[in-house]
Amino acid sequence: MPGSNARALEKARGLPADALILDLEDAVSPDAKDAARDLVAGAVGEGGYGARRLMIRINGLDTRWGAEDLEAALSVRPHAILLPKVARARDVAVIADTLSAADPNHPTTLWAMIETPLGVLNAAEIARAPRMAGFVLGTNDLAKDLHCRGRTDRLPLLGALSQALLAARAAGILCIDGVYNAFRDDAGLRAECEQGRDLGFDGKSLIHPAQIAIANDVFAPTEAEIALARAQVAAHDAAHARGEGVAVLNGRIVENLHVETARQTLAKAQAIADMG
Repeated sequence: MPGSNARALEKARGLPADALILDLEDAVSPDAKDAARDLVAGAVGEGGYGARRLMIRINGLDTRWGAEDLEAALSVRPHAILLPKVARARDVAVIADTLSAADPNHPTTLWAMIETPLGVLNAAEIARAPRMAGFVLGTNDLAKDLHCRGRTDRLPLLGALSQALLAARAAGILCIDGVYNAFRDDAGLRAECEQGRDLGFDGKSLIHPAQIAIANDVFAPTEAEIALARAQVAAHDAAHARGEGVAVLNGRIVENLHVETARQTLAKAQAIADMG
């Protein structure tokens, strides 16, 4: 959400989104950045966003707005601060040190925009940086830097997407796919969401509220997947009670790894239900 748009910040309180990125960086023009900082800090401080996770994307510390953005974010304690164009783990460590110096128990975590070739190459070390909780892929900036052509299958970006996702999984953090720019192209959005889901991403970043319903539909487990997950857990629990290490369900082996995936599916379904 553009941090300079007071109406958007208010509307966001009712959107069926899991998380909101309140942006002070690319979505805000230079002459509006100071006002946007005040608007975002006021909105987060006021609250009213329910279970939605709130992130503030600040400007880089190498800009004239970054230090004040960080100070404002620290004061209102969002769930996370999203750092733009992260290239190395030390880019994150500097912010983490500032957080800890302000308050060792400060609850705010850090997320990184992975949107440069160097950021992709260093994704593994970035993922293990202090307070790091997740990646957001900046596919527009990445495509610009790679000089690649836009394709509906995103073939030129798949290597970078997979490398960032691997780094996130190895570190046990979340990883969110990049935006789809044509916000009126429902079929294209659905196809790209399905690709991101199948690759393993935890969700998709969006640029318009009209995209939320499709992203939620694609990334949510289906009724069939939920039913299978419940059956797998039940079969495994029954086998365990009998002293058996594996179960059989519909002619297929159910091992611990399947149960772990099943429990993740059920947890996601419950989280969606809790959002209402």
